[in-house]
Amino acid sequence: MASAPIYRNLDTIGHMAVILLIAAVSIGCFVYCFRHRPPFSWHKVLTENAVFDYVLLLGCLTLISFITYLQAQYGVFGQGYGASTFIPMLILFFSAYYFDHLGVLSLAITNLAAWMGIALTPTGILSENDFGDSRLIFTGILLGAILIGGGYLSRLRNLKRHFFFTYCNFGVHILYIALIAAQLYFENSLWVLPVAGITTLFLWQARKEHSFYFILICVLYSYISLSIVVLNNYHYFDLVIMLLYFLCSAIGISVFLTYQYKNLKKDARI
Repeated sequence: MASAPIYRNLDTIGHMAVILLIAAVSIGCFVYCFRHRPPFSWHKVLTENAVFDYVLLLGCLTLISFITYLQAQYGVFGQGYGASTFIPMLILFFSAYYFDHLGVLSLAITNLAAWMGIALTPTGILSENDFGDSRLIFTGILLGAILIGGGYLSRLRNLKRHFFFTYCNFGVHILYIALIAAQLYFENSLWVLPVAGITTLFLWQARKEHSFYFILICVLYSYISLSIVVLNNYHYFDLVIMLLYFLCSAIGISVFLTYQYKNLKKDARI
């Protein structure tokens, strides 16, 4: 029967059809973007309409889906997943800079983290990462430092300086989480020192740029780090003193954040 080979290979044909469809959508999106792209500039570029941004984002998402599908179904990159994350990472970083797209930059950073072995999804950063592994902790510290450095480099060199927030937003969260994880893993209170250093730097930066968001996350992460030190040494303190610490510190943080918020609003009106 002539149709017998088709039935025997129906599963393979179905996968190939899906892969070809995803590839066609991705290629079509990139062709559209290259034809309608604004002139390249290292400064911020405004697109003529929002359609361009959504088409580029769709092209990048389908590109990731295409490569992931190839790896999951056929294992074209072998047993290791390095190439399956490294190749789209390069394309995404190129697309983010070439087309000036912050959403694509976020995808590129997420792929960079995946290539280094860290999950960066909102629900996965704590549940999918084994922070009981010292290698992952140091990888997180390195990745956070790289992203923060990339943000400052983009600003200092005036190379897409509006990418600064996206780089630093990812970098600060990753670095703080990795440092706090190191504090818990190694059970060493000295890890509070780099936390204090990062907090000092970003509080100064946030105050200078009137960013309450960075003030808030710096204070909250620092409070968590300091509280871990206190809890690790709870045997030196009476229970009443511990309760007073948490009560007074919570009030102190609220007062400090309220004061900072009012100052930033006052400075913005001047």
